[in-house]
Amino acid sequence: MSRQIPPAISANYDAIIIGAGINGCGIARDAATRGLRVLLLDKGDIGGGTTAWSTRLIHGGLRYLEHGELGLVRESLRERETLLGIAPHLV
Repeated sequence: MSRQIPPAISANYDAIIIGAGINGCGIARDAATRGLRVLLLDKGDIGGGTTAWSTRLIHGGLRYLEHGELGLVRESLRERETLLGIAPHLV
């Protein structure tokens, strides 16, 4: 089976991320904010892969609260709030 490669894929990139789960999206976002040209590829929906199925991946800081790490709880809640805004289906 032969497929034609879309122009976006044949362009030059600094980083190509394969897998658009939470880890791939996070890596792609971080790389892009650092000025890299990033291509994010996935065979399915963004955020719909195996990392979305992982338990306690996006936990909102409860894990840290158990151990009294209040600074990490605050940081985790801020990050969770950001993620709710950009990808609510993952939270």
